[in-house]
Amino acid sequence: MSRSRIGIAIVVLATLLSSPALAGLHLRVGAVGVARLALGRIVALARSHHARPGRGQIREAALRPQDLSKPAEVARAPIDPAARRRIAAAAALAGWHDGQIASGWWRHGDGGYGWVGPLFWPFAYDDIYDYIIWGDGTGFWDYGYSDIYAGIFTPYEHPDLAAYTGPGRAGRRHRRGPSLQELCGADGSGSAGLPIGQIQQAVQPNETQHAALNDLASTLTSAALMIRASCPTQPALMAPDRLAAMQQRLAAMIKGELAVQPSLQRFYELLDDGQKARFDALAEDRRKLSAADRASDAPAWGCEAAQAAALPWPADEIEARLHPNDTQRAALDGLQQAIARAVDFLNHACPPKDAVTSLARLDAADDRLDAIHQAIILVSDALAGFYATLSDEQKAQFEAIGPARTM
Repeated sequence: MSRSRIGIAIVVLATLLSSPALAGLHLRVGAVGVARLALGRIVALARSHHARPGRGQIREAALRPQDLSKPAEVARAPIDPAARRRIAAAAALAGWHDGQIASGWWRHGDGGYGWVGPLFWPFAYDDIYDYIIWGDGTGFWDYGYSDIYAGIFTPYEHPDLAAYTGPGRAGRRHRRGPSLQELCGADGSGSAGLPIGQIQQAVQPNETQHAALNDLASTLTSAALMIRASCPTQPALMAPDRLAAMQQRLAAMIKGELAVQPSLQRFYELLDDGQKARFDALAEDRRKLSAADRASDAPAWGCEAAQAAALPWPADEIEARLHPNDTQRAALDGLQQAIARAVDFLNHACPPKDAVTSLARLDAADDRLDAIHQAIILVSDALAGFYATLSDEQKAQFEAIGPARTM
């Protein structure tokens, strides 16, 4: 979908989600049902135009240096983070038990989902650079322990996962949201170039600064493609494999973020004090909008201490299902200890209160991504040790814990 159509689609989504005409529908099918209807309209809008360039072509064209001088490029705004959350929420439940609405225990505090079928962190690129460039960490800082927990105790059964990676079941329209590849292909599509035009308008760069801004645009493109390449092609059906997929996804995100760092730093350091002030001020309006959105829609982003407390370890169910022996209990204790250390580790990589520049926010994002990555590795090693002690039947029983929580 082109960026202009993305803008139209977002307007359609916002209109549908807020329309009084849907008030009765909201009461009958709930918020997720309304979001699905809106998402269906958006997907239909995209698919009604068959003669269009590919997503990669759109992204690359949007970031060509000559485009930076076009006023039309400057006028467009980034994709609304609230709309992304609604799309992710609808997609997360799209293949759920033949479309039945689940309780969504793995839902984030901001209303989004860390896992959409086999995909960890949809819209990863947008969440990272919304925070770095715009100072809006609504999506970014909600990722952490709850997603590791959902990686261990997945809410998805095998038939549910099939809805994201293949066609619907024979003769039935099983999938009601975008496919896995559509979600991954949308990661950064069209939005990577959007901050560049607004930055240009704000700072009015000279020739040297303009060249540095072009370089920043190029690295933003590369970062988006790195993250998109981490999209899984097949679902991971076992807990150790899901945590391995999380590691791969985080590694790509860290690589993309590090690729942007030197270009952003060089551009920022070329600015004079007035230009820096105007550049830093770009985030102010977004922060105000985000604060207003949180006041009515979600709690402030933080370190997930409350999330960790809300997802207790299912010790009784593990005992009832697996009947572990002494060796398995020892390995299970080791896994619980690793999780406790991971939570503590994550709670030391919190949002800084004084990150008023994009460079400071980039450093904070780097610290948080590294903390999540290290926490996943810590838990993954302990989980692998525990899984090595289990029989195939015990593994199957362990995998059934997550889906059973939403029945």
